Amino acid sequence: MGKDVTYSSYLDLDRILSAQHPASNAHDEMLFIIVHQASELWLKLCLHELAEARAHIAADDLRPAFKMLSRVARAQGQLIQSWDVLSTMTPHDYSTIRPHLGRSSGFQSWQYRMMEFILGGRNPDMIALHDCTPEIALMLREEAARPGIYDEAIRLLHRRGFAIEPAVTERDLTAPYGHSISVEQAWAEIYRAPNDHWDLYELAEKLVDLEYHFQRWRFGHLKTVERIIGFKTGTGGTPGVPYLAGVLKSAFFPELLSVRTAI
Repeated sequence: MGKDVTYSSYLDLDRILSAQHPASNAHDEMLFIIVHQASELWLKLCLHELAEARAHIAADDLRPAFKMLSRVARAQGQLIQSWDVLSTMTPHDYSTIRPHLGRSSGFQSWQYRMMEFILGGRNPDMIALHDCTPEIALMLREEAARPGIYDEAIRLLHRRGFAIEPAVTERDLTAPYGHSISVEQAWAEIYRAPNDHWDLYELAEKLVDLEYHFQRWRFGHLKTVERIIGFKTGTGGTPGVPYLAGVLKSAFFPELLSVRTAI
């Protein structure tokens, strides 16, 4: 069987390369489709790695998790660079495509939402967007009830002997995460003496990388949208640039940012 496998058959290229179906005669629609399809593939890889990394953190098996988190950061770099390619589209180019998009929008990407949920940014209102696809809505609800990757990191700190208040380790996982002084103090102890807690120190920096790259991706999205459509409303009904500017203010791992001031 193996000797009959070809490059094309292994990668299922026939289906991948025939999955672009422009709805207009606009030259740039192929660019628009491919950038978004490629981004969804990178998101799929990110979800694959983050789920496994979370399991290793929960098991206090950090070395494999570090490799996976580093890979996610590299994949995020690819997502960020995709905005550079898409930004070659001019307002006129996009105006020829937009009427054919209906109410479809990147805002509806369930993989993007799943990545937000794994990282801890959980807004139950976002699940309702997927009620028309019950299997996706169910996956998001199940994820919202699981510990996020940061929850598992904090639980690990608690198991390692750091004084994390029960309100954090026993919190309602479906509720938004709020800043905790006890968590900040634990990270501060680690950052002040990294050689005594090297693996936790490295875990902290890997998580900071995730947050940093995710915010760079969001910023690239904002500036690309601003460049192409200005302050028009998004196709999915969002306010567009103002909405994107608002999400830039949200942080997944707040104590890993505040600890830099604390120390």
